[in-house]
Amino acid sequence: MKILFTQETDWLRRNPVQQHHLAEMLSLRGHKIRVIDHELQWRLGAERRSHLKREIYNDISKIYNGARVMVIRPGIIKMPCLDYVSLVFSHKKEIQWQIKEFEPDIIVGFGILNSYLATSAVRKNYTPFIYYWIDVLHRLIPTRILQPIGVLVERMALKQSDMVLAINEGLKDYVVSLGAPKERTRVLRTGINDELFNPANSDDGSLRKQYGFSGEDIVLFFMGWLYRFSGLKEVARQLIESENRNIKLLIVGEGDSYEELQRIKIEQNLQDRLILTGKKDYSEIPALISAADICILPSYPDEKIMQDIVPIKMYEYMAMQKPVIATRLPGVMKEFGETNGVVYVDRPEDVILKARELIQGDKVAELGLKAREFAARNTWEKVTDEFEEILEETIRRKQA
Repeated sequence: MKILFTQETDWLRRNPVQQHHLAEMLSLRGHKIRVIDHELQWRLGAERRSHLKREIYNDISKIYNGARVMVIRPGIIKMPCLDYVSLVFSHKKEIQWQIKEFEPDIIVGFGILNSYLATSAVRKNYTPFIYYWIDVLHRLIPTRILQPIGVLVERMALKQSDMVLAINEGLKDYVVSLGAPKERTRVLRTGINDELFNPANSDDGSLRKQYGFSGEDIVLFFMGWLYRFSGLKEVARQLIESENRNIKLLIVGEGDSYEELQRIKIEQNLQDRLILTGKKDYSEIPALISAADICILPSYPDEKIMQDIVPIKMYEYMAMQKPVIATRLPGVMKEFGETNGVVYVDRPEDVILKARELIQGDKVAELGLKAREFAARNTWEKVTDEFEEILEETIRRKQA
C-alpha cells in the first residue's frame, strides 16, 4: 500500500508516538509511507525569519533500523498566527499534490486543519480517509478563544471520515459524542516495543550511581513534555515537606515547567533529590525507567486536556515492570482499572504519601508484575497487524 499520514506537529523533533511506530513498522513490511508534518516549534529554531520553503526529508527512521519514511514539510510564514493561516494554504496544496503525484491508497490524519483539508480533497477522487485520534487536539490550542473553532473543524472532518480510530475507550466515547459515526469508530490501542521496553534491559546500577541514588533511595520517575498542568511542581514541593529524605524524583524531558522546576530545586536545596535530565534520546529511556522504583502521572485530574487520553508513557512504564501512581484521570482509570499495577491518588500533592505507603506495604514488586502483564498484551507488532487489517478493510469498503 501507499499510505499518506498528515499531522500538525513536528515528526522529526518530537519524541516517537503512535504514528511513528505504525509508519515505521508498515515501512518495514514493504509499504510506502509519506508524512506531511508541521514545524510546530519553529520559534525555538535558530532561524525565525518568515519563509515559505518546502522541505523534504528522505528515509527517516526514528525507532526501527531499516524503516524508510519520507517527511514533507510545507512552507509556512514564521510569524505568530500567520503560521497557521499559511498552513491552511500550504497544506491544502501539498495534500492535493500528494494525491496527484504519490496516488496514496489511503490517507490517515492526526491533526485538525489538515485532516479537514484531506477529507475535502479526497471527495473528488474517492481516496479513503481515516481520522486517528491519539489526543483531544482542540484542547491543546493555546488561544482558548480558538478552541471552539477547532471543535467545529474536527466535527466536520469526523463526519466525512471513512473510519475513525481512537487510542482508548474513553477517547472513542468522546469522538462519538462529537459526531463520529459509531459504526465506523474503533479503538486501536497503543503498543510497546517489547525488545526495547523489557525488564531484561534493566539498569545495571550505573545510572543510579550516576545520579547519586543509593540502594535505600526510593526513586520516582516521570518522562515527557513538562506541561504546566503535569503536577510535577506540586510533587517537587512535597519532597520539601517529606520526612523521608530517601524519596527522590527523576524527571526526563523538557517543556513549559522546566525552568520553574529548576528554580524550586535551587531555592529549596533539592540538588540531590530533584534530578532534571532534560531531553534524552528515545533509546535511553528504558534504562532510565528501570533505574527508578515507581513511575508517576500526577497531572491535575480536572485538567480538560487529560480527561480522555492515555499517554503512551503509561504503557512504557508498565512494560518495564514498574507500578504507576496516577491521579484519577477518567481515561486512565477506564483503561487500566484497579488491578493492573496502577494506583490512584486524588491530587498531585498525594503522590509522595502514596509512594511511602507502597514501599512500607511491600507492594512495589507485586504491582510491577501486574503492570508488566497488562502491557505485554499489546506489542507494536500486534497493533500494526490490526492497523494493517483496518487499512485494507477501509480501502475495500471504499472501492465497493
